[in-house]
Amino acid sequence: MAIQKPSHTFTKIHLKALRTNNFKILFALSFTVFINTLSFAQDIPEKGKTINRSVKDSLIISTDSLSIPEISEKSQDSTLTDSVAPKKDLLEHIVKYHATDYTRFSQKTQKLYLYNEAKIDYGDMNITAGSITIDYNKNTVYAKGITDSIQGYTQKPVFTQGSNVVEPDSIVFNTDTKKALIFNSKTEQGEGTVIASITKKENDSVYFLKNAKYTTAKDLEDPEYYIKLRKAKIVPGKKIVTGLANLFIYDVPTPLGLPFGFFPQSEKQTSGVIIPTFGEQNDRGFFLQNGGYYFAINDYVDLAVLGDYYTNGSYGTRLESTYAKRYRFRGNVGFRYENLITSERGFPDYARRTIYNLRWSHSQDSKANPSSRFSASVNLGSSTYYRNSVNQVNSGAFLNNTLSSSVSYSKTFQGEPQVNFSLTATHSQNTNTQTINMTLPTFQGSVGRMYPFATKEGSKKGIIQNINLQYNIRAENRIQTTDSLFFKKEMFDDAKAGFQHSIPLSTNFKVFKYFSMSASTNYNEVWTFKTINKTFDAVERQNETTTVNGFDTFRTYNFSTSLGTTIYGMFNFEKEGKDPKIQKIRHVMRPSISYNINPSFDKYYESAEVVNADLVTQSELDLILENRNLEYTRFEQGVFGTPSKNFSSSMGISISNNFEAKVKDKDSTATEPKKVMLLNNLNFSTSYNFAGDSLQWSPVRMSGGTQLFNNKMSINFGATLDPYALDNNNRKIDKFNIDNGGSLFRLTSANLTASWSLSSKKGNAGNDKDKQRGIEENLRSGGRDDDLFGISEDFANQQINNDRSQEDKTQSEFYNHNIPWNLRIAYAVNYSNSRRQNEISSHSLMFSGDVKLTDKWSIRASSGYDLKNAGFTYTTLGFDRDLLSWKMNFSWIPFSTRTSWNFFIGISSSILKDLKYEKRRQPDIQL
Repeated sequence: MAIQKPSHTFTKIHLKALRTNNFKILFALSFTVFINTLSFAQDIPEKGKTINRSVKDSLIISTDSLSIPEISEKSQDSTLTDSVAPKKDLLEHIVKYHATDYTRFSQKTQKLYLYNEAKIDYGDMNITAGSITIDYNKNTVYAKGITDSIQGYTQKPVFTQGSNVVEPDSIVFNTDTKKALIFNSKTEQGEGTVIASITKKENDSVYFLKNAKYTTAKDLEDPEYYIKLRKAKIVPGKKIVTGLANLFIYDVPTPLGLPFGFFPQSEKQTSGVIIPTFGEQNDRGFFLQNGGYYFAINDYVDLAVLGDYYTNGSYGTRLESTYAKRYRFRGNVGFRYENLITSERGFPDYARRTIYNLRWSHSQDSKANPSSRFSASVNLGSSTYYRNSVNQVNSGAFLNNTLSSSVSYSKTFQGEPQVNFSLTATHSQNTNTQTINMTLPTFQGSVGRMYPFATKEGSKKGIIQNINLQYNIRAENRIQTTDSLFFKKEMFDDAKAGFQHSIPLSTNFKVFKYFSMSASTNYNEVWTFKTINKTFDAVERQNETTTVNGFDTFRTYNFSTSLGTTIYGMFNFEKEGKDPKIQKIRHVMRPSISYNINPSFDKYYESAEVVNADLVTQSELDLILENRNLEYTRFEQGVFGTPSKNFSSSMGISISNNFEAKVKDKDSTATEPKKVMLLNNLNFSTSYNFAGDSLQWSPVRMSGGTQLFNNKMSINFGATLDPYALDNNNRKIDKFNIDNGGSLFRLTSANLTASWSLSSKKGNAGNDKDKQRGIEENLRSGGRDDDLFGISEDFANQQINNDRSQEDKTQSEFYNHNIPWNLRIAYAVNYSNSRRQNEISSHSLMFSGDVKLTDKWSIRASSGYDLKNAGFTYTTLGFDRDLLSWKMNFSWIPFSTRTSWNFFIGISSSILKDLKYEKRRQPDIQL
């Protein structure tokens, strides 16, 4: 039944009706439900609070709350002139209650009974139960399920408000004291669930529990683990405080416990302590690792401060911060510093070293500003950081030999012509040679292509209308230094700066309908702020170079033209009455010929001045200078190269090929043949220098690639063919190899790479999300974009490994008959024969894979084999076990300088991530 909210003004007819007994009881009952349901509406429980508050407030009914006086007509009229404003209506929504079997009120016992599918609705709140009883004498409300002879105890009370649902077995609530007892309740608190046999509601914000269980398991009827709370106090949405508590695994008690406990409960990010990992290392002793504090600064940025300490005095610090603003930008910053001590002071093998690494990644949302963009990818630090660091996160970057960084800002000004500019800072660091090259900064600007002779409407036609020009400018401040001078003032001493201006002018047009021809010229001007001056010391017999500060410039230009076309060929194997498997092969050939002229700018060249010539005789000086070339240009050490001294007039020839076949489809229902790529590309190129005196032909370079087995296998190859012969000293001579008794070409180098990715037809092995996060960590550290060298992993770090893979619910929990698997193979071989060495310079095979034996078990491995040196490369092995609410991982590096293993078992939920066991055998420090 639905009851509308009452009016404050009553007519005489209303008063007469109220005097009848039946209607008076009905009205009293209904009005009582209204008044007490209002308490329910005014005291909506917050998310995470237990059932006792929600249910009791929805069912406050008191017989003392109703008093209906006799109202005379005079009193009715007096309200018209009453100076006191009438009160607001008590109810804001319609109250609906229903029961399938009956709704009955007993005047003798003063109880209201709702039985079988009892239900009360008010606004967005709802309570259902098998039976709801309201006792007006004791001022209590009792909601419970009903017992069915077949199904047992059913229709347990369910309270719903919005998305919050609480399900106890039964509840008793006192409307006078506002206290309640809840039996066998299940309440979500944060990421976990509290299962309590008895819960007492003391007031609106405090609940007391007895013999409760706290778990993050999904199966609440039979949780695989829980923390038993003998006594506990809950402040919903804030905290859970317990007395004696210990861990149970499948109802088996363990000695892992605490005399008291504290579980923070918050749906927002909160600051807190990060529990460290305990362990031992051979050269450093016992340690505490990756412990610290997490700062939830605000909704846009956070900060984790982590540290390591070893009993021999070594220590390390890590700062990790992530920031994001929706639809604007996101990024992360990390700084890592380690002070490593080996052995003990006074021993001959004692050593101390410091290593550091700085990483920054920033990306801008494409919608933030379409005309400007800022991005950053920074990875710099000590050259030995990834080789010496023993942090598990860095394992995938152990073989890195290059660190690189780039920070850039670009801006586009729309219009005719369009103007663009960008400002970039770059960094490249070779960790083997410890040399660092930086540009601080690089400025690039360009004015869009302009067609001065084109019509404003319609397409451009002919050689004149297609004439176009651009303007480009590039400025660099280039620094070359070493690891030891990085971030010191000495690194700027040899900095080089310069500007380069270029104006390309070009056009294109059709020749004989099928040929495309282009012609271009380019003007180039270079500004520099440092030049050199060379002298030759006749006594010391060596050149001396001095730097000259000051503005200087040189200008160059060149001309080029090219002619190309596309030729299509078709080989048809279809014959009447026959249906061959290969029906057609299409060959697409794109030949091209180009001609380039580069004038000689020898005016920028001069001879070095000879000093101390008077200290030697003329004959000695002539002998000294006989085989020495003293010619140089003062721009030799400039940022943008030197002007060309020699005149060049060369012709370039290139041919690119593409082969594609049409084959009969295995699917009998297919109406069209299947297209198969035979060769994605097969390219040949060479050039001939008309102005050269010797060795006019350049080597022929060949490259190609294809994909096989439904694009699962990729093959790329290349070779260099030299037409000239070698003398007895293995030096190239101006004589064709065929004229020297050899073949037409001499193979000087070749390479072949192949990669093959295989997987089972159904499912994926392992945890793809975890693997992807590890690969992303590899890339940020400058590593590979695959797992052939292993992936970065820290099992206890929730930032890297948090989500669990989804289970296939259709499979058995104990046996997965699909057994998904992945296998990746990479093969590379390089051949060298430039000086008749005729050797395989490198030859390797790398492979990685994972197999999901069951829904819960997966194993993984990555390794390689050096076929030239006959040895295994960097190898990692491991397995993962999904233990429902727990996870177990093991990784092992069986050999190399980083021989180590790591075992981890812990709870998956982030709130209990510190409930774990981790054991590591870390590698020894390599000096």
